[in-house]
Amino acid sequence: MAKHRSILGPGLILLFCVSQAFRDVYFGNVFQGVDFFAVILLAFGASTVIFTALPLVRAPASFKTLRGRLGEVIAANVFTAMAWSCYFFGLTHLEPSVVNTLHSGMAPLTVIALAALGSRLARPGAIGWGESFGYIGIALSLLGLGWVVLAGRSGLASTDETMALLGIGALMVSGASITISLLYCKRLQDRGVSAEVITAVRYLLLILIAGAVVWHKGELIGVPSFGVAAWLTALATLLIVLPLYAFQVGIGLTAPLTAQVLRALGPVFVFALQQVDGRLSYALLTLVCILAYSAAAILSNLAHARAASVPAVSSAHPPWSARTAERRS
Repeated sequence: MAKHRSILGPGLILLFCVSQAFRDVYFGNVFQGVDFFAVILLAFGASTVIFTALPLVRAPASFKTLRGRLGEVIAANVFTAMAWSCYFFGLTHLEPSVVNTLHSGMAPLTVIALAALGSRLARPGAIGWGESFGYIGIALSLLGLGWVVLAGRSGLASTDETMALLGIGALMVSGASITISLLYCKRLQDRGVSAEVITAVRYLLLILIAGAVVWHKGELIGVPSFGVAAWLTALATLLIVLPLYAFQVGIGLTAPLTAQVLRALGPVFVFALQQVDGRLSYALLTLVCILAYSAAAILSNLAHARAASVPAVSSAHPPWSARTAERRS
């Protein structure tokens, strides 16, 4: 059973990586004519209703597990709202594979940064040289990808330079924010809160923000009819909400660092699928940066797995005992 759980977690995360390729390519196109706050309101409003109803029907007492966890729920809401607002802004102005790479690449770097700052939220464990080189490679590949975009060499070369710069900054924020949000969600899961309950409560602030924006604009821009709204809601649920739920379950079965590194492999799928988007052209430099990023992610993942497989030396039998120290003194 434990072996199956160890496979299920990474498997769900990889499933998320594939599904997000369809999500980013499709909605990257949709956002050219539809306000992304309208999609947020439709998608996450529907998900909140669904995942509130499911626990209430199946296990009405499940929401009681949130008692005493208000601070973590609020933190998850704040960082989730920041993440998706910034992510969809970037997806509106940059090519999908660039968006996905910058967003995903910030995840392992954020875990490392949190650990370096002494945060108890992320505990990646000891990091060896191989893993460190992998993270350096990830950072350099993200810098290279930023240069490709600002130099007008990406697959969406017509992007305004100012908006491109804002998009890159927004994606750095979104990648760090979603990572922190997921770490808070994992903490909730570790303390007995189900993935369904977490999904029901983590998007409330995001929905309020999207609703306020839509109310201010006076309409769901780009959604002219109920039929279009229903279609967008159904697709958003299929491509955004359900994969996020699968990912939420997956991270509950996977170590934080491993989950973020596996998630970082998604841009390869996005780049392959975006070739069918008529707005975009094939960009060799984008592909080179993504492949460099993927190679660095794989290196860090393999190094981490190798280090984790080496049994720790028992403190009861240290390799350099007190008696040895006395003889050498």
